[in-house]
Amino acid sequence: MGLTSNKVLVLAAFFAVLLFIGTVWFWPRLARRNWRAVGGRVGLLLATQLAIFASIGIAANQAFGFYASWADLFGRESGQGVVVDHNADGGSGGGPLQVIGTQPVNVTGGGRPQLGGQIQKVGVVGRTTHIATRAYVYLPPEYFQPQYRTRTFPAAVVLTGYPGTAEALIKGLHYPQTAHELAKNGQVQPMILVMLRPTVAPPRDTECVDVPGGPQTESFFAKDLPDAVLAHYRVGRKPGSWGIVGDSTGGYCALKLAMHHPNVYAAGAGLSPYYNAPVDPTTGDLFHGDKGLRNRADLFWYLKNMPAPDTSLLVSSSRIGEANYENTLKFIEQVKAKRLTRVSSIILDSGGHNFNTWRREIPGTLQWISGRLSDR
Repeated sequence: MGLTSNKVLVLAAFFAVLLFIGTVWFWPRLARRNWRAVGGRVGLLLATQLAIFASIGIAANQAFGFYASWADLFGRESGQGVVVDHNADGGSGGGPLQVIGTQPVNVTGGGRPQLGGQIQKVGVVGRTTHIATRAYVYLPPEYFQPQYRTRTFPAAVVLTGYPGTAEALIKGLHYPQTAHELAKNGQVQPMILVMLRPTVAPPRDTECVDVPGGPQTESFFAKDLPDAVLAHYRVGRKPGSWGIVGDSTGGYCALKLAMHHPNVYAAGAGLSPYYNAPVDPTTGDLFHGDKGLRNRADLFWYLKNMPAPDTSLLVSSSRIGEANYENTLKFIEQVKAKRLTRVSSIILDSGGHNFNTWRREIPGTLQWISGRLSDR
């Protein structure tokens, strides 16, 4: 049974309840003061608490998508092999992207790609950065319908937070299902979603920075990933065809990539983002003393000192529950002072830094980004 399986959660909760009942039942029999009775009481209490904590931990992992598997949890996940094969029609024309598997979208008629679209699990390898990672690509129903066989589609890169899992974007945040329903109701145009985590050099959190002597993460997202997707799928090739969305760390990355590379991303949306790359034990030394690189990673510094990027930005926060509220208001004011850069916001009355908050913001975010992308 997989770590994210509902069976594991039910089994853990069952054992927790069973141990709690057992503790209540056997407690009078262990009321003596000899070492066996004391040891029994201690053992029952510890076992019950461990079972409860395990249940809570498994439930939290399902809600927030910290770890995708047991191997991921225990640090044994290392599979990053990618075969450079296939083209947009499924042939063998070469390219830095391989389809590893497919799955239906959890919507009515999802078993048929022409009705529900399709989610493809892919391996991507960067031609210039040599970064290899896994991702999920959502293809809308129109992609498979004969009348659209020559049409290109806009694409949005969707990023998790750190550490995050790409699966959480499907199972926890429901991006494909939401995009499908919004397009079905005519609220967004059909879009391709490229879903992955920004942690492309796990377990290190590179904050989408080109680390000197290390992973060139910004270049991967600005160059290699779009090139790989363009080589395999019918995606619009003009700058106006691409957007990027993310939450938390992914939100910071989305804003930064749209600001640094407006010729690639016409729009960037940050849900509960922060505005400067932290340096902590998960990141290591990101800048190696390079002050220019450090400044460039600070979005406030970038707005103040660099030419205004011709892109559209969306930021979100909550008046109660989000630590980034004041900085988000400050960021909006600084962007409004720039002539070429456009800014929008989603400000909730309350909402924490969690999936429930982001699920409330995703429909509006997808509508916003759809209105700013072209399919050519």
